[in-house]
Amino acid sequence: MPWVIAIMVALTVVAAAGGLALSNLVARASGDLAGSATVQIVDPVPETRAAQARAAQRILSRDPMVEAVEILPESEVEALLEPWLGTGASDEALPIPALLDLRLRADADDAALARLADALAEAAPDARIDAQSDWLAPVLSALSTLRWMALALIALLAFTGAAAVWLAARNAFGTNRDTIEIVHLLGGNDGQIARIFQRSILFDALIGGGIGLGLGLGAVALLGAQFAALDSALVTGGGLTVGDWLMLALVPLFAIAIAVYTARMTVLSSLRKML
Repeated sequence: MPWVIAIMVALTVVAAAGGLALSNLVARASGDLAGSATVQIVDPVPETRAAQARAAQRILSRDPMVEAVEILPESEVEALLEPWLGTGASDEALPIPALLDLRLRADADDAALARLADALAEAAPDARIDAQSDWLAPVLSALSTLRWMALALIALLAFTGAAAVWLAARNAFGTNRDTIEIVHLLGGNDGQIARIFQRSILFDALIGGGIGLGLGLGAVALLGAQFAALDSALVTGGGLTVGDWLMLALVPLFAIAIAVYTARMTVLSSLRKML
């Protein structure tokens, strides 16, 4: 029984850590992108493209809704396109758009972007404004789905652990049925008999919970180190906080409570059927 509980606790700790990390990642990414937008200017003539970019920067910097606007250097734009176009991409092979990083004082909703696009229509006719949150919307949606799957896995593990305790308690009850009948004849009540089983399960759950917590936290730390090695800003946003680690430390306590309660209910139910 201790090893069964240990495995369940370890898997629950890993699943809970994954769910918490995904929640942190979605919350941070959504907050960072809420007021962000990108202005893209596509024009085959470099001089015209640069002129439109400077004009767009002047117009946007005077808008009260805009907090900051910056023209990305061409080298940085080439670095962003390198995974798709390869190294050495230039206007000779394919026109590289001019990009402006835009930070708004409020959320980048459709109405705000439409108003800014109208303001740029005359000075920068080739400008197109896109909310950065729209680009990552499918990714954030997938991450939210994974978060709910992690919660479903935790519920499934809790149910499986309770079922294992139920089977162990029924097996122990059947093995000691004759002794239980003698205890009843000597005046022992249902509560006293149930407490004997509870103490046994409690001892097993304490050992299993401690082992499972150690295994789970070790696995979480190893996975965290692997993801941190990726050096990705998106992955870094999913780091666990102090509160998250405290919640993971509480997992064995919930497992112990479920095990003890399940054992008690199983024994009391069996005693009512026997008598």
